[in-house]
Amino acid sequence: MSLAKNVEFLRHFPKLNGFNGLGIYGRSISPGARSPLVEIDGFGTNPGALKMFAYVPEPLPRASALVVVLHGCGQTAAAYDFGTGWSTLAKRYGFALLMPEQQGSNNANTCFNWFNPGDVARGRGEAASIRQMVARMVADHKIDPRRIYITGLSAGGAMTSVMLAAYPEVFAGGAIIAGLPYGIASNVREALGGMMQSTSRPANKLGDLVRKASKHKGPWPKVSVWHGSADRTVNPGNANEIVKQWLDVHGLPGEPMSIGDVDGHPREVWWNADGETVVESYTITDMAHGTPLGLSGNDERYGAEGAFLIEAGISSSYHIADFFGLTDRVSPANEAAKPAPAKIVPSAATESLQSSDLAATLWSRTHKPVHQPKPAPREPKRRGIDVGGAITRALTAAGLMK
Repeated sequence: MSLAKNVEFLRHFPKLNGFNGLGIYGRSISPGARSPLVEIDGFGTNPGALKMFAYVPEPLPRASALVVVLHGCGQTAAAYDFGTGWSTLAKRYGFALLMPEQQGSNNANTCFNWFNPGDVARGRGEAASIRQMVARMVADHKIDPRRIYITGLSAGGAMTSVMLAAYPEVFAGGAIIAGLPYGIASNVREALGGMMQSTSRPANKLGDLVRKASKHKGPWPKVSVWHGSADRTVNPGNANEIVKQWLDVHGLPGEPMSIGDVDGHPREVWWNADGETVVESYTITDMAHGTPLGLSGNDERYGAEGAFLIEAGISSSYHIADFFGLTDRVSPANEAAKPAPAKIVPSAATESLQSSDLAATLWSRTHKPVHQPKPAPREPKRRGIDVGGAITRALTAAGLMK
């Protein structure tokens, strides 16, 4: 039976799954656990009907940076902040934090709708709501408009791709964790296909999707890509496609300019003519679907383990903040501050989520590209696939099964 027929078949059986709408899906902690985020109203017309949460450390340095962080499916802004440690980083290094939050009325599993044409186009839906939130933060806190960055996990990672493509003049850089390239899906069927199979596309076609998303002609945001090699929710091949997309936009060759290990995990790097790193890719060895956690470069820990927040021996939040150029100096008010280690004792339900495949989420330069043969994308290690289970979890994550 084809995927399309399976989708149509399972549409008629919304009560097949026994997860009660996945009420704990992706939630490793209680929604408001120890996060300093504050909800903000009145940030614009909000066409995507999202919620706005923010954290601004005091005192905030003049012309500070802003980081936008997008949670994954089933998570809340506060839960993802606590799990990843972004507000701790913001306090320590003196930058503002914006965390949009999806609502169940928009998506049954609180996934950002990264595949819905009405939510991903410039000036429309959820993308426009996030842009309005950024404008509110810039106006309220005198943010340096040249230092605005964005990152996200899974569906939040795919929405990060959307924002970088739709508003490239707004963001100086982005980091996509277990996400997908911009523009590869315009409906649920295409989204599921992209998640499970990650069809290889020509680099120039992927780049055109970004170039056509706005009238922007450059310079383009720099991009950091993170993906677990054992991810069975979003095919790891998507990382290669994201890299291809942004290398083409930046006019860079497919061959990495530098290859090395960071905290035991492979990292590939590309830089521009000025020697600035503009694309990097981390492959987190043997890691499943989630955000990698670990000690930072100065042996400090940010965040806490939980569902889709995975101890991997590398702190993605810290390295992403460093990639954005935010860790050069500690905020004067926090010279002696050290992030306290956070320890969560997982419940039986959370442990089950972490170990079960059924807990998956849906979630410039102007010089010409170098014309040389590009290596074929690395194929992820093949594993046995439970087709029925894969379709069921993907449909649940997409909000088609409750």
